[in-house]
Amino acid sequence: MSSRKRFCLAWTGDFQGPDGRPRYRDVGPSVLAGHDHVECVAFAEHRPVIAPDQIGGANGVIVLTPRVTAASLIGCPDLLAVGRFGVGYDGVDVAACTAADVVALITTGAVDRSMAEATLAWMLALTHHVRAKDALVRQGKWDERSAFMGCELRERTLGVIGLGGIGRALIELLRGFGMNEPLAYDPFLDAGKAREMGAKLVGLGELLASADFVSIHCPLNERTRNLIGAGELAKMKPTAYLLNTARGGIVEEGALYEALKGRRIGGAAIDCFEEEPLRGPHRLGELDNVLLAPHCIGWTEELFRDIGRMACRSMLELSLGKRPRGAVNPEVFERAGFREKWGRVIGG
Repeated sequence: MSSRKRFCLAWTGDFQGPDGRPRYRDVGPSVLAGHDHVECVAFAEHRPVIAPDQIGGANGVIVLTPRVTAASLIGCPDLLAVGRFGVGYDGVDVAACTAADVVALITTGAVDRSMAEATLAWMLALTHHVRAKDALVRQGKWDERSAFMGCELRERTLGVIGLGGIGRALIELLRGFGMNEPLAYDPFLDAGKAREMGAKLVGLGELLASADFVSIHCPLNERTRNLIGAGELAKMKPTAYLLNTARGGIVEEGALYEALKGRRIGGAAIDCFEEEPLRGPHRLGELDNVLLAPHCIGWTEELFRDIGRMACRSMLELSLGKRPRGAVNPEVFERAGFREKWGRVIGG
């Protein structure tokens, strides 16, 4: 047995079903093999917001869907880290984590390939009218097929909002399709850096007016909330498609509904919504020019394995006194309170 101090790693309750059995085949615990000082436990139940009594004496928590608020962290003196199972962290109060001397971690890079593939799949499904053509066969409307002529990706223009890892992976996947030079809008990049990533940096208005596909890959924050509203949708080509695999709230759903219903854009593919989870049919589902998914379009066995391995590795490194990558509040490592707690928890 290891002589290291015990490190308790907890997983939120939504990693398991009502019967207590794992929902997913592999979420990366193999990374912890041979490190007996790390003890994995599961929350007894799923709650939409994590409560302190669920955390208990855990030193790290890997979070799938619950929100982490300031109240979640009250009375948890041994908690070192909250690790999001993914890259989005709008459901984590990062400022509260910092104030409580807790590092907030994400799995940077682990989602890039799967989300890029999913976006590409949706681009092809939209342009080839896959949903409509499937319905023709199911409804016995063979002779109506001429009304659904598609188009190729060739000679079309991709516009990426947020040129992070997913956007770069998407550009790379599309290299063999004969598309025009990709456009990117990202206020945190300069033109030279964007060029190195294979895209031309432009303003948001120019991207919306020029792109045949507007694909959103930016985080949700106060700068991006309602970034795409009625005015922005009006700038898009009537044949263009909007794809959002990032976060609900970046696109104004009411404005998108009206644009799609009025055929003012070609169509859309939406994986995320302003209010989640949905508890009933969404009004976008009334329309035939939109594809929808319950915030899981990129979920694959490989995705969950890779995210899980990275999340577990980060917690393991923390338990060994190493600074893990993926911290969204790296300044916490310099706080006296965190350093004292870290040393006390791992015995350093």
